[in-house]
Amino acid sequence: MRLGSVLLSGGSPARAARCPLNPGNSTGLVLENGGDRDQAIAGLLHDVIEDRGVDYPGGVDALRGDIETEFGPIVLRIVEWCTDDRTTGGLSSSERKALYLAHLEDAPPEALLVSCADKLHNARAIVADLRVMGPALFDRFNVGRDGTLGYYESLASVFERRGPGHLAAELRRTVETMKTLAE
Repeated sequence: MRLGSVLLSGGSPARAARCPLNPGNSTGLVLENGGDRDQAIAGLLHDVIEDRGVDYPGGVDALRGDIETEFGPIVLRIVEWCTDDRTTGGLSSSERKALYLAHLEDAPPEALLVSCADKLHNARAIVADLRVMGPALFDRFNVGRDGTLGYYESLASVFERRGPGHLAAELRRTVETMKTLAE
């Protein structure tokens, strides 16, 4: 099965969906915050289109088709809402991030939960790296320190306004820690 090779080396999508979950990853956060089965699976797949779609046998459309076939249209819809569209040629990282933020304004609640879980997981990883590397960490980011902090500040604001409540509040606290450590 083609999709399995994208998710796990030698594994299948069904196995990926049943794997023991690290509570710190996006899927764990989705489940801890009331997400259902479709949201949990979407949490596992949330980056697969943007990260692997171009290299997938048959391309992005084939990957979308396989996600829908294996997991259903709801999972595909959530994954698409969580996808940072890198196919919009010529746009900078900052422009893509601005489009993603605007995109979140219309996202359905089930996608907001998965996206917020992903962004919280990423923010926690940045905080952990900041504790080790200090502000030099931001040299690794295309948008640098100010762009990264601004993006996460904006994400926190969107999620606070649109939900999901507890997870959005945790993202806000994590972003505040990130800003403090970035000084």
